[in-house]
Amino acid sequence: MPLNQPITQWQGRSVWLIGASSGIGLATAKALHAAGARVTVSARKTDLLHTFVASHAGSQAIALDVCDAQAVHAVAQQVAQTHGIDVVVYCSGYYKAVRATKYSLEEMTYHQDVNYLGVARVLDAVLPVLLDQKRGHISLIASVAGYSGLPNSLAYGPTKAAMINLAESLYFDLSPLGIGVSVVNPGFVATPLTAQNKFAMPALLQPEEAAAYMLKGWADGEFEIHYPKRFSRWLKFMRLLPYRWYFGLVRSATKM
Repeated sequence: MPLNQPITQWQGRSVWLIGASSGIGLATAKALHAAGARVTVSARKTDLLHTFVASHAGSQAIALDVCDAQAVHAVAQQVAQTHGIDVVVYCSGYYKAVRATKYSLEEMTYHQDVNYLGVARVLDAVLPVLLDQKRGHISLIASVAGYSGLPNSLAYGPTKAAMINLAESLYFDLSPLGIGVSVVNPGFVATPLTAQNKFAMPALLQPEEAAAYMLKGWADGEFEIHYPKRFSRWLKFMRLLPYRWYFGLVRSATKM
């Protein structure tokens, strides 16, 4: 039985994608527009947003910095008034490899500001709208890096773990009210964020493949949409292992 109301028809449905100037967010915006959704894209890189709008009739672009709470509220109000808000997809993300041997408080706090507090600011702006209309869907793009601790993920991983926990708690509160909640946990996807990795990324996907997984997950009414399964299922299994085994396997696989 689906945990959310399946979304199989996008024609006329209003979707606000935050962090949609590149990577998974941009690919998902394109896929949703092709499926008939009324798409609003937001990000800091306005030139890329306007390029999207120029080739996707009926869409709109509104610049947004998720670290600015006042701006988030203003843009949410604008989206609600122009297109409406049926689905909110939080795609904004920041990643830089951080290890304890080169600890950076600045990096730790900036990861929090974008990856987690950015979500909190968006929720503060959109929850009143969704609660008032008694319908809608919130989807948060987290990561399989949020399952368990990993090398190079000292700053990134905890923010994604927090997003997964947040989505679970939101589901308890909003599902009985008819508002869907989903969390998306991608593996490695070829994006500007992962381009900085110096190691071979297993089961690497293209953004368009990631977007297809997401639309299928929403159509199936899934709460957690994780992909590719051949990779994400291994990570799910590994987090169940005793720490002695887990640490050993990860060190062996990553050479770190």
